[in-house]
Amino acid sequence: MGEVNSGTLLDRRAAVARLLEGRKDLLVVTGLGSPSYDVMAAGDHDNNYYLWAAMGSATTVGLGLAMSQPDKTVLVLTGDGEVMMGVGALATVSITGPKNLTIGVIDNGLFGETGQQRSHAGRGIEISKLAASMDFAWTGIIDDEAGIDDLRDRLSHRDGPQLATIKVTGENAPRVLPPRDGVHIKNRFRAALGFEPI
Repeated sequence: MGEVNSGTLLDRRAAVARLLEGRKDLLVVTGLGSPSYDVMAAGDHDNNYYLWAAMGSATTVGLGLAMSQPDKTVLVLTGDGEVMMGVGALATVSITGPKNLTIGVIDNGLFGETGQQRSHAGRGIEISKLAASMDFAWTGIIDDEAGIDDLRDRLSHRDGPQLATIKVTGENAPRVLPPRDGVHIKNRFRAALGFEPI
C-alpha cells in the first residue's frame, strides 16, 4: 500500500483533466454530478460512460465492466459521498479482485449535489483506508500534481483493484453537461467496445 498526503487540496477540474491526459482507450465510468461534469470538461469520449440518477452505482458499474472486459483498463471517477452511499461495493470489488479496475474518489468532504453539506469524508472517514482494510492491491491519498501523475501511471498496473482518494477543494466549477440520453450513452459506449447497439 502506498499513501501520499501533505495536507493540501487540488482543483478538481484540473486534477481530472491531468489524470485523463493521453488516455488512449481507457474506459471511464463517472459518478453522477460533478465527476461527470469534470470528465466531460476534460473532453467527451466514446469510452466515457456517464451515469445519471444512479447514486451509489459507479463502483458496481465499473466492477461489472472490468469483469466483462479484462483486457481493458477501467477507471471509475466518483465522489466521496457516492462511495460512502455504496461502501459495500468496495468489499465486493475486493472479493472479486479485478486486476484492471482503479477507483478515483474525488473527495471534497461535501455532498456537492445536495447543498454542500459535510460528508462522511468531511467528518474524518478516510475512504482509502477503508479500501486498504479490504486488501485492495494499492491505495493512495493524492493531494498534488505528482500524485495525479503517479495515479495515471498506475492505471496500467495489473496487480489487483486500486483506489485513490483525490483531495480537492469544495469549490464547484461551472457545469459542463455530458449527453443525458441514456440509450445514446449506452449504445455509443457499446459501439466503442465493438458491440452492436441494443
